[in-house]
Formats: sequence, structure tokens, C-alpha cells
Amino acid sequence: MTDVHNDVLEDEDFDTILSEDIDFSGTLNFEKPFLIRGKLSGEIEARGLLVVDEDAVVEANINAPRVIIRGSVTGDVTASERVEVSVTGKLNGNVTAPDIFMDTGCVFNGRCTMEKRDNTE
Repeated sequence: MTDVHNDVLEDEDFDTILSEDIDFSGTLNFEKPFLIRGKLSGEIEARGLLVVDEDAVVEANINAPRVIIRGSVTGDVTASERVEVSVTGKLNGNVTAPDIFMDTGCVFNGRCTMEKRDNTE
């Protein structure tokens, strides 16, 4: 494991924020940076950055270019670019991405598969 070196992100960096008092169930699709602070269960299909904040609870399979986990995620995570799990992050599920960073002290239970990045774009 290594230290996560993610960018400092502010609320203004996100087009949409799912706040702490929201409990969402269903399929979430988005293109621009999205921050989850509440609870979400279902599926996430994204074409933009997804950040799961410290107190957030997500029970979903996630497919996105880049995922930063600071809260709790239960489900498989597939990213075309990278997955980062911070010291406060908990991931219970399999992760597949070309770049995977896990902070010392994070919780990870699952299989890790690092696939070569697709450079055909």
C-alpha cells in the first residue's frame, strides 16, 4: 500500500453533491464530477470523477473513469483510469483499474486487478 496523493478538492469542483441528509436508491448516471456525502444503494455508471466522502455509505457496483473513496463502499469498483482509497476509506468488493492507490490504514476486502490502460483514445 502507498499513500494516496489525490488533489485537494473543494465543493466548487463538483457539479453535483449528494448531501448528508439524502438516501438515494437506484441507478446513478453522470458525466461531470460528483461528490457523495449521503447514502446511496444501487448502481453507478459515470463518465466523470466520483468521490465518496468520509461519512458517505455506498452500496453499489461502480463504473467510472476515476474513483476516490474516503467513506464506505460495498460493491465492485471498475475504473478506466484510477481508484484511490484514503486512510478513512473502506472498500468491500473487487477493484479493477490500471492504477490503484491505497493509503496505509484503509480497509480493503476483495480482489485487486490492475489492467493495462486503454490508450486508443
